[in-house]
Amino acid sequence: MSLARMRRGDNTMNYWPGFVDALSTLILGIIFLLTVFVVVQFFLQQEVAGKDTALQRLNAQIAQLTDLLALEKSGSANLEDQLAQLRASLAASQGERDALAGQLKGAGAGADAAQSRIGALTADLDKEKNLSARAMAQVEALNLQIAALRRQLAALEEALEASETKDKEAQGRIADLGQRLNVALAQRVQELSRYRSDFFGRLRAILGNRPDVRIVGDRFVFESEVFFDTGKADLLPEGGAQLDKIAAALLELEKQIPPEIAWVLRVDGHTDVRPISSPQFKSNYELSAARAIAVVRYLVSKGVSPQRLVAAAFGEFQPIDTERTEEAFRRNRRIELKLTER
Repeated sequence: MSLARMRRGDNTMNYWPGFVDALSTLILGIIFLLTVFVVVQFFLQQEVAGKDTALQRLNAQIAQLTDLLALEKSGSANLEDQLAQLRASLAASQGERDALAGQLKGAGAGADAAQSRIGALTADLDKEKNLSARAMAQVEALNLQIAALRRQLAALEEALEASETKDKEAQGRIADLGQRLNVALAQRVQELSRYRSDFFGRLRAILGNRPDVRIVGDRFVFESEVFFDTGKADLLPEGGAQLDKIAAALLELEKQIPPEIAWVLRVDGHTDVRPISSPQFKSNYELSAARAIAVVRYLVSKGVSPQRLVAAAFGEFQPIDTERTEEAFRRNRRIELKLTER
């Protein structure tokens, strides 16, 4: 009866290649979106890194100018203090000179000494006036330097603010790009899930509703008894009939998918945990590898390109049922088929 169901399933052989084509196109679109995102993010990160360096230089210049401004202000304050002292000394000297001049007018005796004292005070007064004038000039120069430093500091702060604004805009563009890419990828994943469900349903119809053939994630899992006797790697006639269907589907798939898309059908061989030691196979690795190779060779004999096939052996090290029962052993002895990228 299983053979009759397989014959009835042969009529549905051509239902699913279109879904595989759509699936491959969808994967290419996702890869393209990821490539665009990586390239754009790289250039935006380079731009942000350059702006961070410029911000560091501006902050260093601002710190230097702030220190210079503080020094200039301190020097200006010292000169102003000196100027105030000179003015006070000048005022005292002028007062003393005026007092002596008044005494000179009122007394004839000692006029020569008073006149000499007045001359000395006048000379000191002239020196203090000169010192005061130089101090005033220095204060004026310092005030001009302080004004120039303040203008330069204001310009640097304006440049720093503009750079920070550009940096925020760049970060906003990166965040917006990431958000839009996430939305696009989410939409693609939804579409991919829908196509995968349809594709698995069609392939299930082709292979028949058999209890020994299951869909696990993105793989089709065949119990080894479909293809092989226990401990053997020679294909059974019933297994060859199942592989004939798969070979026909793969030949159609090769016609549908563009040659530049690197896809393969990976054939994975698995065994149960019980060790094997026979003249032909010394370990479960050898048995699982021989079974995977036997499936690949059969598909090649039916016209499938060897470039589209991969044989992989896992032995007993990837069980899907960890119980130590006959049912678990039977489930773990399996051949898995997976369409994937090369």
